[in-house]
Amino acid sequence: MNGPPALFESDLLTCRTHLPIGALPSAGDAGVSFRVWAPERSTVEVALDTGSGVQHHALQKDAQGYFAGLVREARAGSRYRFRLDGGAAYPDPASRSQPEGPHGPSEVVEASRFEWGDAAWPGLPLTGQVLYELHVGTFTREGTWAAAMRELPALAELGITAIELMPVAEFPGRFGWGYDGVCWFAPSHLYGTPDDMRRFVDRAHALGLGVLLDVVYNHFGPDGCYLREFAPAYFSASRRSEWGDTPNFDGPLAHGVRDFVLANVAHWIGEYHLDGLRLDATQSIFDDSAPHILDEIGQCVRHSAGPRATLVVNENEPQHAKLVRSREDGGHGLDMVWNDDWHHSAVVAATAQDEAYYTDHRGNAQEFVSAAKYGFLYQGQWYRWQAQRRGAPAYDIAPLRFVHFLENHDQVANSGRGERLHQQCSPARWRALTALLLLGPQTPMLFQGQEFASSTPFLFFADHRPDLAAQVLKGRREFTAQFANLAPADVADTLAVPHEVLSFESCRLDHGERHRGAHAQAWRLHCDLLALRRSDPCLRRAQQQRHVDGAVLSPDAFVLRFFGEAAGDDRLLVVNLGRTLHLDPVPEPLLAPPASGAWQVAWSSQDPRYGGLGTLPPDAAEADRQVPGRDVPRPFDSWRVQGETALLLAPASRLKEQPL
Repeated sequence: MNGPPALFESDLLTCRTHLPIGALPSAGDAGVSFRVWAPERSTVEVALDTGSGVQHHALQKDAQGYFAGLVREARAGSRYRFRLDGGAAYPDPASRSQPEGPHGPSEVVEASRFEWGDAAWPGLPLTGQVLYELHVGTFTREGTWAAAMRELPALAELGITAIELMPVAEFPGRFGWGYDGVCWFAPSHLYGTPDDMRRFVDRAHALGLGVLLDVVYNHFGPDGCYLREFAPAYFSASRRSEWGDTPNFDGPLAHGVRDFVLANVAHWIGEYHLDGLRLDATQSIFDDSAPHILDEIGQCVRHSAGPRATLVVNENEPQHAKLVRSREDGGHGLDMVWNDDWHHSAVVAATAQDEAYYTDHRGNAQEFVSAAKYGFLYQGQWYRWQAQRRGAPAYDIAPLRFVHFLENHDQVANSGRGERLHQQCSPARWRALTALLLLGPQTPMLFQGQEFASSTPFLFFADHRPDLAAQVLKGRREFTAQFANLAPADVADTLAVPHEVLSFESCRLDHGERHRGAHAQAWRLHCDLLALRRSDPCLRRAQQQRHVDGAVLSPDAFVLRFFGEAAGDDRLLVVNLGRTLHLDPVPEPLLAPPASGAWQVAWSSQDPRYGGLGTLPPDAAEADRQVPGRDVPRPFDSWRVQGETALLLAPASRLKEQPL
């Protein structure tokens, strides 16, 4: 495959104009076709940079408010802006490249020249995924696509199936998270060229890794966004998100805004061969029209990918289950949703801190059993922290549609000093929670460096002009003040300043850590767990509906039973996040041994290879019999589970026939 189909000729499923926007080089160097939406402007000209000055070429307006035309003097690599009504000139809203940042000229890019090698790549099915979130600028010391590409083989070895890129759309400043992107079609020049990004994706596909992109369709960035100059209708007149101006998806002239977003979807999937999107904060994508823009985004992703399988993951703080319910059942037909409930319970279990948005979570055994069976913990109950009901029934949603995580960019940064979870609890408890994450029925996600217990923090960083930087700092301090321990001025003053370059540079990973000491043990832990998840058919089956049940053994301990397809071929995941558990008697049927006679330990978080203390089987009678020279006629306990331990048990006959 020598490149994506020409998007100017694609018949997007839901775009009413059937023609995208931006600049498209014509075949045979016959010039460049330009197209931009500016419905309230009288004239639009291409202001083309040449060696002898700026040339202006008028575009023709159509009934939908689009200006279009062919400029024969332009070529791939040409720099240009759009001059509006004979006045000021601005970057192209659909620019494919901003070599000098969002305030500079746009650059014509010819995507079709890239030589792709992924013609046989099938895309990403819904089942069997393990996601990995990364920020290109801090994933390596260099912070480039080329450097990130060098680390892809290690992610494939680890067992990752799909990379979830934090936003890369062009944003102002020298560094940032990317959520204030303003040139939605242009990968940030800070990380390399558009073709560098394509090379990254192509290499990922060659290694069996999919690539998803985090996109922000809920607000526009505050600096470098010139859309209002082209059309005030880009912005909602009645609604605003907590992060700024929101797109107008249902007001007057909303058709142009919807076309803009859908063209952006088709651009990423078509011109970059991405395998899907992660939609940021979908609760702030406001649309009272039908079909909802989220429905159209999902359809556009699938249509633009052709035969490739795609995924659309979304973040939704209120936990609206309909996002991942089929359109036939009244949902939006998206694929996966982040589950903050599981994360919050895990953090409370790890750290014992339950401030701010952790207030309504106890981190106890019941929450983990309920989450394994039903996904969201809050499905309409009263939520004290927000003083309102939260969530909606999700009992019918398959486990694999919920994305579970111990870390992500927000949650690590929200710890105040960017500390990783392994730095906030004991190593044994962290290993047990990691096992629960990676062996559980929901889709797991790791955050960059988590797989080797990185010593590198992840802070909130954003480089803005001085006045805006001051506002961002003030807003960040107000946000972190919800955590009582971070609110006092003497503590707040010690937190990282977002616009200081050290805040950014300190977050760059050192991948060499995964070969050293305790970091190497953490790496081995993750590799082994993901190999188990991948190879064990019983664990794979549990990702589907209703193949797992659970029971509480104590406030801190629980068991999940994964039911195998064949009778007696079950698995037990026993997790104890508290002190050593002594059970006698054990009137819990989920602990009953398989028909073949006995459980044996298939995997333990206390394996010395991971830094553990060693493991005895939880069935105390079996454990006593395994101690050389010891003859105990009757065990003190029927079951005994070490403190801060996770065990995967399998039928003894299974392990003899086919070790896991």
